[in-house]
Amino acid sequence: MGIVAGLDSSAEFTRIVVCDADTGAVLRQGYASHPGEPKAVDVDPQTWLLSLGEAATGGLLEGVEAIGVSAQQHGLVPLDAQGGLVRPALVRNDKRAQVAAADLVDGLGGRHAWADAVGSVPSAGQPVAKLRWLARTEPEHARRTALVLQPHDWLVWQLLGRPARRTTDRGAASATGYWSARTGAYRPDLVELALGHQAALPEVLGPADAAGTTPEGLLISAGTGETMAAALGLGLGPGDAVVSLGASGSVMAVHHEALADPGGMITSFADATGMHLPVVSTSNAVRALRGTAEMLGLDSLEELSALALKSTPGASGLVLLPYLEGERIPSLPHAAGTLSGLRRESMKPEHLARAAFEGMLCSLTDALDVLRGRGVEVRRVFLLGAAAALHAVQALSPALFGAQVVVPQPADYAALGAARQAAWALGVARGTLSPSAPPAWQGAAAQVLEPGDELAAGKAVRQQYTATREQIHPGAFGG
Repeated sequence: MGIVAGLDSSAEFTRIVVCDADTGAVLRQGYASHPGEPKAVDVDPQTWLLSLGEAATGGLLEGVEAIGVSAQQHGLVPLDAQGGLVRPALVRNDKRAQVAAADLVDGLGGRHAWADAVGSVPSAGQPVAKLRWLARTEPEHARRTALVLQPHDWLVWQLLGRPARRTTDRGAASATGYWSARTGAYRPDLVELALGHQAALPEVLGPADAAGTTPEGLLISAGTGETMAAALGLGLGPGDAVVSLGASGSVMAVHHEALADPGGMITSFADATGMHLPVVSTSNAVRALRGTAEMLGLDSLEELSALALKSTPGASGLVLLPYLEGERIPSLPHAAGTLSGLRRESMKPEHLARAAFEGMLCSLTDALDVLRGRGVEVRRVFLLGAAAALHAVQALSPALFGAQVVVPQPADYAALGAARQAAWALGVARGTLSPSAPPAWQGAAAQVLEPGDELAAGKAVRQQYTATREQIHPGAFGG
């Protein structure tokens, strides 16, 4: 059918993959870091274009017929009535907006009201909280703000030459805090609650829609947020969940409907295909492993992993509740980590190492069970993040998750998802693909791990962990 490209503009760099539109085979790749301070929370969007231009040098996009754009979430680009930048974009999980997020929760009548309205409770990273911060901290900038875009919206608009029509997609819109994945509609009243007045919002396109065509005839697809693009790049479908192992952790799954959660444990995102991506996030994941490695005087997580595998399931009764930074799931913001089950025979380095891995994975299983408890089917769990390659993680996770575990080979999945979306939009525009399903690209190369005979031992470890959690934090999950 042709050649397409996927562009992923993350918080720190731009990656571009050029793919065969029929098979998804990667033909060429480009990369460039964003200019400026890597961890900045106030960013000139022009740096994203500079990075894009650098990544696309050397004829990278030669022959490309369509481009899909994925970009960082947690971003707000405030524009004036003429489309000019009011101030630098607000990006990342900006802690400056924590008080603003709490104000918004109270302003609408509590967490339940927000969950019912848009499927999520405001957090510091969401555009809705950043709008509130802007109104409270920079009122003049807030007054000038007439149009609100996210990074992916702004990039698509720039690629198309800044047309009068501004667009987004349902995946990115669902992360704003003022669009509901359940109803498929904006809540302009929430924008006004946050900003103090109404602002124009981009049109929400369908998954296979095109945002437009450049003067050179290059089709630009709807684009989406990084989370949704990565899910599309991985080829996720119903029955699939993703566990992301960063310093903190998250669990998301593909589901047929939006899940409103009055307790605020589930964030209800839309995906890039017409389905939904309920997400549950934890405050602690790999940070618990790093803390344990430091306590044991180890130089790397690989050493901690090897040591953990010298122990046995249950770590000789040692249980680590890994709530080192407080915890979101369960809601224990002021908790500390707990090490329980200390006996003479359990006080060995290998048991502590094992307890760290079991504690981290059991905490993520708690998050997974929140989704299962709402009727989300989980047949496969995809493990993402550098820690997914650790032998202890791979050895323990199938039995603890109680499901087949898939460890994909490292790849630019967000960029691949953006490219797959571009191929979809191109095929629909040409009448060769249906708007009801994306092109059937080859799935990610991966290692597949089965629970096998370790399933019973995994259940016992989970029971030991749950009993300890209930003893230390009774009723943390409601009973």
